[in-house]
Amino acid sequence: MAFDAFALMLAMLALGMAFARLRVLPGNAAETLNLVVLYVCLPAAILIHVPRLRFDVSLLGLVLVPWALAGATWALLRLLSPRLRLRRDEFAVLLLCTMLGNTSFIGYPMVQALLGAQALPYAVVYDQFGTFVMLSTLGLVVLARYGGEHPPTKREVALRIARFPPMWALAFGLTLMPEQPPDWIASALERLSGVLLMLVMLAVGLTIQLKLPRDEIAPLATGLLLKLALLPALSLALALGVGLRGDVLQVAVLESAMPPMITAAALAISHGLAPRLAAAMVGYGIVLAMATLPAWAYVLQRLA
Repeated sequence: MAFDAFALMLAMLALGMAFARLRVLPGNAAETLNLVVLYVCLPAAILIHVPRLRFDVSLLGLVLVPWALAGATWALLRLLSPRLRLRRDEFAVLLLCTMLGNTSFIGYPMVQALLGAQALPYAVVYDQFGTFVMLSTLGLVVLARYGGEHPPTKREVALRIARFPPMWALAFGLTLMPEQPPDWIASALERLSGVLLMLVMLAVGLTIQLKLPRDEIAPLATGLLLKLALLPALSLALALGVGLRGDVLQVAVLESAMPPMITAAALAISHGLAPRLAAAMVGYGIVLAMATLPAWAYVLQRLA
């Protein structure tokens, strides 16, 4: 593990929480930081690492993992829902927040810190072809079904994907971006992507909520157990089953173990779907992931 990078994550998370408590930054500071990451830092990271990919069959298996886990998530929650007496909105939140992990904003820096920079291109593949496409398709369907809206059309889904800045960077990185760009371009991209970790964890610290909803303890515990423990275990079994090895295997498991996606929770809250549960899933998920992710990295290293 790159201990210095991991320590920096914890420090920036604590700093963001302190800033939020002291109210030293504007109320929209976290939103602004996230936009900078979305439009600048993430595309820069993609442009650096994606051209270094060497395409083989294992990448298809890597993309398969998040989609297979989404199906498993739905099946498990359908099975558990009667036992937990979940309301429709609680079921929708758990489905969104366990199916969709924070595989970019937190996933990229965590993969780099725990596995090294050489594993980051595989995290981009998992995130862009797995999590992001699922958010833009299955996520919208869940919101429409449980939030009272009309299901999105194919055109709306396609436009959402086409307008996503990291997707532009991915398309450019796969086609026109050279593996070894001119030094001044490479240096600029490295500098821009280098602040990704600090900005993301600062933004998370500014928005994290740890207020426990007492009447939703059981759904919260179930969702976090699925997201941080059971789904990564399933991912490990599935990845081994389809023949993934090395960095590809480790990325598949670590990305599946990321805490719930902040965007998914925000969308659930904006649609009036169990807002306290959604906020708690993100807040407690991020805090607990600071312990569970290194644990999964240790397990993977022992298997290597």
